[in-house]
Amino acid sequence: MLAAAMLAAGVWVVAAFADGPSMDGIPPVPAPGMVTMVDLGAHKCIPCKMMAPIIEDLQKTYSGRASVIFIDVWEYREQAQRFGVRGIPTQIFYDASGKEVGRHVGFLDKQSIVETFEKLGVPK
Repeated sequence: MLAAAMLAAGVWVVAAFADGPSMDGIPPVPAPGMVTMVDLGAHKCIPCKMMAPIIEDLQKTYSGRASVIFIDVWEYREQAQRFGVRGIPTQIFYDASGKEVGRHVGFLDKQSIVETFEKLGVPK
């Protein structure tokens, strides 16, 4: 129920979708035509848990202006390889054309993410 409400609001909670937006439940990354940040982590990893409220807030704040996606790489193990994850959490930033423009491993504070979005042309 919550997952369906979040999907309707444009929020991706990948672990909740076994039969979600694509065959494997993973939304398109990067989101077509949008600045995108994908956070690759796990619901049970301590730094990932610390990032969860930041990700949720950013998903609400930037809805319709930037795509903020979380993928649980412990549940979807193939995604770690797909994105070249060496440690979690890993955040990858894409510009609106879909080009990877930045990558960070470890906890990343909200202000740093907001600054990256601003550099990529996403208004506050």
